[in-house]
Amino acid sequence: MNEQAKPAEGQEPIRTYLKWEAPILDKERKAADLKALNGGDTSPAITGEINKLQQEAKQALVDLYSKLTPWQKTEVARHPERPHTLDFVTALIDDFTPLAGDRYFAEDAAIMGGMGSFRGRSVVIMGHEKGADTEARIRHNFGMAKPEGYRKAIRLMELAERFDMPVITLIDTPGAYPGIGAEERGQAEAIARSTDVCLGLGVPIISVVIGEGGSGGAVAIATANRILMLEHAIYTVASPEAAASILWKDSARAIDAATSMKITAQDLLQLKVIDGIIPEPVGGAHRDRAATFKATGAAIAKTLAEFNGATPAQARRQRQDRFMAIGQTI
Repeated sequence: MNEQAKPAEGQEPIRTYLKWEAPILDKERKAADLKALNGGDTSPAITGEINKLQQEAKQALVDLYSKLTPWQKTEVARHPERPHTLDFVTALIDDFTPLAGDRYFAEDAAIMGGMGSFRGRSVVIMGHEKGADTEARIRHNFGMAKPEGYRKAIRLMELAERFDMPVITLIDTPGAYPGIGAEERGQAEAIARSTDVCLGLGVPIISVVIGEGGSGGAVAIATANRILMLEHAIYTVASPEAAASILWKDSARAIDAATSMKITAQDLLQLKVIDGIIPEPVGGAHRDRAATFKATGAAIAKTLAEFNGATPAQARRQRQDRFMAIGQTI
């Protein structure tokens, strides 16, 4: 079970620690306890001990995050305090106007999107939204879109092409929703058509995997000219738990699956599945959201600039060639 550290008055909000972050939690708790006991006392001995514990905690964090395993990265990518799509939209997009509904069946809050201005340029932005608390997670279906979510994405992409606006997509989903109703309404067809629309757009598409990029539910809006990943995000053909169930009939072997599947940004960059890695603050995106938004915005701006002056045919051909090249060995 993950643990939470309660801060002293005036400090940062309660932070959730993953199980393997226990050494950091222990040192930070000791430093916080000393501060509380110290009160207004400024004796050099106590102040020195507090500083020592804080430095040890920082160094432990650096050491730990410099050698994360694929499963640990999976847990960081799923961290409950990790920023989600709407957080990025608020931080990066001016004058955002959300658009809802697929014009066929219903609105699907698992994919949120609309139009806005990114550094003075009109764009269409969309992404999977998991929600930040229990009520929001239920409303957004934990980021697992139904067919109407992908049909809404299609509508937004076609709108982007009509008005010559680049598309930015933010990927954060365990996968498309596998419920009976979703299958009855054509889940596979909706995902396939969304992928096809991505491939055929004449405007640039930039995708950023900000957390989990799960299966076809991710690919449906990530068939882009450039795919970037946050440093501790994951991008998978199936979740480690699902892969373990398929391969070994045992979901408890998810750690083995995560290790074998090459799901980290570092592995995928080497395999040329993605095009770049956006560095995260030490300890993950949730420890310094402002720095994460700044780095992500800079990466998107730099990548979009690569397509300045590109014709629709050039943008379309580059995207198609990029995906055709994945996995080629000759």
